Amino acid sequence: MTRIVRALHRAVRLPGLRAPHDTLHARVFYPGRLTGTPAERDLGAVEADADAGPFPVVIFLPGVNVGPESYRWLAQALADRGYVFVTFSYVGELRPGEPGVIGLGPGLDASRLGPDSFGHAPTSTTIGPLLDELARLQCEGILAGLLDLEHVVLGGHSAGGCAALQNAALRYFNNLSAAFAYAGHAGALTALGWAEHSLLPLPGEVPLLLLGGERDGVIAASSHRYGSSPADAFALLRRTFHEALPGGRGDAHMFLLAGANHFSFCHPDDPTTGRSFLDHRATAPGDALRNFFVEVISTFLDAYVREDSEVVEQLDQLSGHPLVLQAGRR
Repeated sequence: MTRIVRALHRAVRLPGLRAPHDTLHARVFYPGRLTGTPAERDLGAVEADADAGPFPVVIFLPGVNVGPESYRWLAQALADRGYVFVTFSYVGELRPGEPGVIGLGPGLDASRLGPDSFGHAPTSTTIGPLLDELARLQCEGILAGLLDLEHVVLGGHSAGGCAALQNAALRYFNNLSAAFAYAGHAGALTALGWAEHSLLPLPGEVPLLLLGGERDGVIAASSHRYGSSPADAFALLRRTFHEALPGGRGDAHMFLLAGANHFSFCHPDDPTTGRSFLDHRATAPGDALRNFFVEVISTFLDAYVREDSEVVEQLDQLSGHPLVLQAGRR
């Protein structure tokens, strides 16, 4: 038997949306094993490594106009560590009140992001349908009986990271165990009626991991959306960690990294889409950054999803990593 990471492909309908923007296409990465069956040889239907299950599940929400292939490096790394990792591609409206602006996105519902509506319902149109699809996979096929749907994690990058933080609430999804975000924050859009410099009051109901890079030119270039002039890339992330999260439980962690930019989390980065032209040049090697991302995220998940209290100390020790400029725990 040979251990291998494989992925299933699924099409998922999003209730309440109009065609053709009512479907997403997901890839479900899982730990597999080659056994030489006819289905494996003829169809590529590789069995899951049942001995390693049941598998906690990570649903990863993408940045705007970033394809899921840019996150495959993380999906493969975490699947190799015994997690099921879900990426997806969803084409729909990107800008509140501008129905003609269409592209790839995490599926945010702008009607739930205003001052009178935020906090009353999920801001995501994609998380609930993906959980329903995972429940179906739990009942039939290669992953039947092997998903730990009592331990689900929301992760995300950029706008997807914002969505992960906004929806990390047990009142929305009672099977959540944790959430993490790179270049995600709590900035509230003035275009939706928030006062300048407002922060969304994040739920903070599960353990959180907040990651960011000092060379993030996209956050700096987008700061006018929140009523602030361009500043250092960490300002909004620091405010998110210290002001938008309830804190007090000791399970919220922040790591701000030297030499990383907005798209350091994407490999490969596609310069024909997204806003990488706004980014500052990364000064840390991409492979070193990705190795750290895998280490800190997998340690965080092992600590809080697999509930290994000894691993929490290992997470704290990563604050001394050469790439870490600032770390915190609340």
